[in-house]
Amino acid sequence: MAAGGTAAAGVAAVGLFVVACNAGGTGARDAGPARTDPVARATPSAGESPPPATKLVNPVALLRGDPKVSDTVKRDLKPCVKDEYPVDASYGKLTGGPANDVVVNVMTCGDAVGIGTYVYREDGGAYENVFAAEAPAVYAEIDRGDLVLTKPVYGENDPMAYPSGEEVITYRWVGNKFTVHDQVHNDFSRAVGGDGDGSEQDPPAPSGN
Repeated sequence: MAAGGTAAAGVAAVGLFVVACNAGGTGARDAGPARTDPVARATPSAGESPPPATKLVNPVALLRGDPKVSDTVKRDLKPCVKDEYPVDASYGKLTGGPANDVVVNVMTCGDAVGIGTYVYREDGGAYENVFAAEAPAVYAEIDRGDLVLTKPVYGENDPMAYPSGEEVITYRWVGNKFTVHDQVHNDFSRAVGGDGDGSEQDPPAPSGN
């Protein structure tokens, strides 16, 4: 009788444990038996088309064939290692066209200092230069549909590595050209290299139409 009572108590405890697992929403039993059918793949719903793949371009070829790129930049446009050029390319919506615009930044090989930045807009299968800024350490990026250009500000005696400050200029496409939407000046500490006057410079006027 004692053994029977102990067994019954054990069965009851197991039953309570199973019920607790099922009621609590956790535990191995919640997952059910292992599935053997293939995992379903996510597919677009009816009427929904997948996003188009980004059309990549050869930025070096764009620069070399662009009359708006200066001879100085073209002359420095050489591979750093084998066929690797110091060129960054970003793709995104800037001008409201049907295709992605291309932002190309050209840098030096040794210290990766920017020497030019350009924006190309696709027009009938060809790419048109709609923005160009060539200055020391200039660099541009796409930020939520705007073109954000950063360039250092050098005083008279500032070394290249220690500018007095920087300008962060936000350009927005209006009509058929980029216009300045916002401008922020950051003044760097004089205690870290250089003793320039930190004077501000006007933002570079975008070229192109």
